[in-house]
Amino acid sequence: MTLLLQDVAEGLQLPPLSFDVTPTIVVLGAIASRDWRPMHHDYAFAVHHQGLKDIFLNTPNQAAWFERYLTDWTGPFGRLGRMTFRMKGSVFPGDTMVVSGTVTDVGLDDTGCGWAGLAVTLSVGEDVKTTCSARIAIPTSPDDNPWTRHGDRWKP
Repeated sequence: MTLLLQDVAEGLQLPPLSFDVTPTIVVLGAIASRDWRPMHHDYAFAVHHQGLKDIFLNTPNQAAWFERYLTDWTGPFGRLGRMTFRMKGSVFPGDTMVVSGTVTDVGLDDTGCGWAGLAVTLSVGEDVKTTCSARIAIPTSPDDNPWTRHGDRWKP
């Protein structure tokens, strides 16, 4: 089933995504993004040289979790247009991170592309670790596909 813009309304709360963070998740995210800084894979460095409690998720890893969350919601035709986020705290192995979101606006641009704005958070317990603002294109009809938009028809 494909999510259509008509199914989305301001204030809609997306289902949360809960995930248990392991050292492997932290390290694989760092490797995938070619982030060789030791605080993302070397426990001794993170704890003894940086004063942290453990290694932690890097920025691209968190971005990937936000992108996964949004595209899991929209399905294969959702196309991320813009995303900004602010990290307020670290996510460590042993944490259960929960990503949740709310639709902040819905509309069409001047090319007829459907857009949803979202406020997304990544939390551990009651502590919000990262806030995110995103804009994602959503099909306006069953035959619409934002991925086919290019040039003047794509205004993220």
